[in-house]
Amino acid sequence: MDYQYILYDKERVSRFEGSGDRRREKVGHVAFLTMNRPEVLNAMNRQLTGELHDAVNAANEDPDIGCIVITGADTHPRVPAFTAGGDIHQQREDQAALNAGTLTRDDMDVQSSKRQRGSYEVSASAKPVIGMINGLAYGGGAVLSSSLDIRIGSDAARFRFLAAAYGRINSTWTLVNQVGWPQAKELLFTARIVEAEEAYRIGLLNHLVPAYRLREKTMEVATQIATNDVPSVIGIKRLLLQHMGGSLEDQWANERDFTTNVLRGTLAEEAFPDFLARRGRPVRSA
Repeated sequence: MDYQYILYDKERVSRFEGSGDRRREKVGHVAFLTMNRPEVLNAMNRQLTGELHDAVNAANEDPDIGCIVITGADTHPRVPAFTAGGDIHQQREDQAALNAGTLTRDDMDVQSSKRQRGSYEVSASAKPVIGMINGLAYGGGAVLSSSLDIRIGSDAARFRFLAAAYGRINSTWTLVNQVGWPQAKELLFTARIVEAEEAYRIGLLNHLVPAYRLREKTMEVATQIATNDVPSVIGIKRLLLQHMGGSLEDQWANERDFTTNVLRGTLAEEAFPDFLARRGRPVRSA
């Protein structure tokens, strides 16, 4: 796909299951999206943000894709960055235009609403999205990373939820779901830096690996997801999102309705062919 600031790669992945004569290959595809503005630490201007939203939508519409990965292009080795967040230079230009009367508050509200909606839709992507956190994720970068399903980071990963330091509010709908109320309140109230080790300890990172193993580990997890049954994975994510804030009975009822009326589970012969080949026995009459 042809974007200015997003590199879109569709990667074929596979893994093997079983052994001996029953060893078989399971194949899938991963959409690998790279935010590509390394000269400004992959800062997210409107163009990049819109392209990222479009690329995630495209991956969801591609029936081959089972998992999506988002990362940042390599930046200066002393300041590795997933993304430094919003593009402050563009924000200043908008303020100057507002002061000059060439941009109105209503115009800014429309832009903000579109950006915020796009952020939500990336988070609500039908297919799982993994953040490959290869450096700092500050401000809008922390918001983006906390909205993803899984985060895998290197020892260079750092997070900072900066809104309170700059008179803004964000991440109230993303961070709690990742680290719980007490940790989320501390990080949002203080706007302090969270280093990689702490991020892993509190659940902001699912996995923490050395930088040289980051892509390997990310693709290992992405491959496991992408080579599973894609409709099942989509259904699981959909139900998990529906269950947030619901009662236990509502969660049970949602799952029962989904697996009865939307996606029925596979029957035994389809679900467990390897086990039945090894340990199968004649079917007894009903």
